[in-house]
Amino acid sequence: MTGSGVVAVRVRGLWKRFGEQVAVGGIDLDLPAGRFIGLVGPNGAGKTTTLSMVTGLLRPDQGTVEVAGHDVWRDPVEVKARIGVLPEGLRLFERLSGRELLAYTGRLRGLPGAEVDKRAAQLLDVLDLAGAQHKLVVDYSTGMRKKIGLAAALLHNPEVLFLDEPFEGVDPVSAQTIRGVLERYTASGATVVFSSHVMELVESLCDWVAVLAAGRIRATGTLAEVRGDAATLQQSFLELVGAGGREAAHDLDWLGGGAR
Repeated sequence: MTGSGVVAVRVRGLWKRFGEQVAVGGIDLDLPAGRFIGLVGPNGAGKTTTLSMVTGLLRPDQGTVEVAGHDVWRDPVEVKARIGVLPEGLRLFERLSGRELLAYTGRLRGLPGAEVDKRAAQLLDVLDLAGAQHKLVVDYSTGMRKKIGLAAALLHNPEVLFLDEPFEGVDPVSAQTIRGVLERYTASGATVVFSSHVMELVESLCDWVAVLAAGRIRATGTLAEVRGDAATLQQSFLELVGAGGREAAHDLDWLGGGAR
């Protein structure tokens, strides 16, 4: 927790099933405010489903979620005013230019036009998109799409920013730019919650971690607490999700060596 003990996101008894499959199985979670938080887990752990429910994009079967003290499902307008979301596979208005997309997003949020234009210009500059601001989003690369999506999520200065695999498919230069913006954002006291299955990335960015596997929380706490006595977060993670002793490719003796 932070020194003030403020909770940015409070989750209680969260469940989601798809047919017979339990995607999220009764999660309780308190995410501290003012932290760079990693929600980590293997593919299929339930990270995207959890974030979708927390941000109001997917209705849970059971449970409650509060963001900045407001219930996501009882008070959605208040919650959505306080959060920014960059989902995985975000669909953008591709026939708008980057600058037009931000202008539209800001005005949709109710910001004054002059303020939108000022913030958009600053974000485009910081995210190294100024040169492509008049280019249609349909022609943007993966890294550029992630950056313009991040700009749209930050435009209204949210209290909590949710990012689902924000570095997936992003080139190293764009990734470094995104990291710099997120570090500046959390330094101001805001909260970032991002999902990832890349432990090295989480270890280099986050100061608080929640480990999710098979739809359940396996560990939460500061990076040091979750890492424990393990040399790396990766090692601790493999032990937490039950993969620490798995044999790798023990029956692929035919693979390699030029054999046919």
